[in-house]
Amino acid sequence: MTAAPGSPMPAAMPIIRRAGPADASALAQIACRTFTETFGHLYPAQDLADFLHTTYAPSECERVLADPRCAAWLVEDAGVVVGHALAGPCGLPHADVRAEDGELKRLYLLRSAHNGGCGGRLLDEALAWLERDGPRRIWLSVWSENHGAQRFYARRGFTKVAEYEFIVGRQRDREFMFRRDARLP
Repeated sequence: MTAAPGSPMPAAMPIIRRAGPADASALAQIACRTFTETFGHLYPAQDLADFLHTTYAPSECERVLADPRCAAWLVEDAGVVVGHALAGPCGLPHADVRAEDGELKRLYLLRSAHNGGCGGRLLDEALAWLERDGPRRIWLSVWSENHGAQRFYARRGFTKVAEYEFIVGRQRDREFMFRRDARLP
């Protein structure tokens, strides 16, 4: 890429790549970092530490990356991981969940990577993977106070269908379940 004489080179777009088994440590680190940056202020320190150690441990990331029913992506900006996504079978506690339903389990970017289009590109990657065998119903959940994320998913055809409690230590957060029904070609 070249710039016009006298103008700065445009910044390279962050890349999104599918995570593999060798990325378990990087996935664990960015998962802990983005969760803490986004929600860390909500929890007592020990509850947060216990949650991160259990949910985002490198061994847990290895297990998920080895599961052929799941896929993860990393967002890298100038070689630094700034975000991630995870998709797989739906595990949300809703009576309408069917075995063939998919779930966007995580989509997080560091604040420094917000508003640059990475979130939409990352969502597109995950949705394409979830629908690789054809259209199907897709679920996700969003913290009740994360209005920006709720608007983001609503623009992509997701509708709030229920609520449940997301538990971190002794705290129970109000979480909204969103669903997008299968889109036929």
